[in-house]
Amino acid sequence: MSGIPVLTARGTGIAEAWENSLVELNAKGCDIKTMYDKAEDPPSKDATMMITIDDPLAEPMIHKDFPGGLEDLEEYSMEVVEGIKNHLVRDQNDPEDTRWEYTYNERLFAYKMPGLAGQVYDQIDMVAEKLAETPYTRRAQAITWKVWEDNSCYDPACLQSIWCRITEEDGCSVMSTNIRFRSNDAYKAAFMNMYALVQLQRLIAEKIEEKSGKPVKLGRYVHLADSYHIYGSYFSEFEQRFLGGLKRRSFEERTFRYDDVKDIMKEARPKILEKVKGMH
Repeated sequence: MSGIPVLTARGTGIAEAWENSLVELNAKGCDIKTMYDKAEDPPSKDATMMITIDDPLAEPMIHKDFPGGLEDLEEYSMEVVEGIKNHLVRDQNDPEDTRWEYTYNERLFAYKMPGLAGQVYDQIDMVAEKLAETPYTRRAQAITWKVWEDNSCYDPACLQSIWCRITEEDGCSVMSTNIRFRSNDAYKAAFMNMYALVQLQRLIAEKIEEKSGKPVKLGRYVHLADSYHIYGSYFSEFEQRFLGGLKRRSFEERTFRYDDVKDIMKEARPKILEKVKGMH
C-alpha cells in the first residue's frame, strides 16, 4: 500500500481497544510532519485508524495511562454530554471575542446556521427520534462541521459525525454507533474522546427508550479517525509512560474498573461545576 497506512484495532472494552490502537499505531504508523511542529520536533506517527469496541460498557473501562486523572475524565465527559462549558463558546459576531470556537455539545445539541436567527437544531434528539420511529434507518446522524466557519477558523472541530443504527438480536434492540474524527490525538485525547462519546451513546439509547417505550442495548462502538497520530514533540513521554507501562505491569494493573472508581468521579462533580462556573 502507498500513502498513509490504514490500520485497525479492537478490544472488548474502551481501555483495551485504546491500548491496542496505540500499539498498532506505534508499530505500523507512518512518519509525517504536522502544522504544529517546532523546528526541533521529530515527525508525528500517523495513520488512518478504525477502532472497534465490542462492548462499550465492559470492564475494566478506564486506562490508567491516559494523560489525565479521574476528575479530568469526569469533567470532559460532562463537557461533551452535559454542555457544562458551552458558555465559553465565542460570539461569532464579535471579532474581539477570543473564547472557544466551539464545544462538541454545542454543535451536537444546539447546532445553528447563519441567516436562521433563533433556529437551533438538537441533533441528538433528532437522532433518537429517527431511531425510535424507524430503528433501521440509515439517516440517524449528527454532524459538527460548519463549512462557512470551519474552513477558515484557527481551531476547527476534530469530531465530525455520529451515526447510529438499531438491529434486532434475540428479541432485543441493539444500537451500533460509528464515530468519525478528521484528526485525533491518539495518546493525549483519544481515550477521553472515546469514554465521553460512549456516555453520549448511552444517552442516545436512553432517549430512544423514552420515545419508543422499548429497551435499547448498546452495541459495538466504532471510532474512525482519518488522522490518528502521536505528536513527535511528546514521543519520548509516550515511550516511557505508555510503552514502558506495557512491560512493567499486567493489563489489570494498567486499568481501573469503572465500578471501583465511579464514586470518586461522581463526588468530583460539584467541584467541577463550581470551577467551570468561574471560567469566562
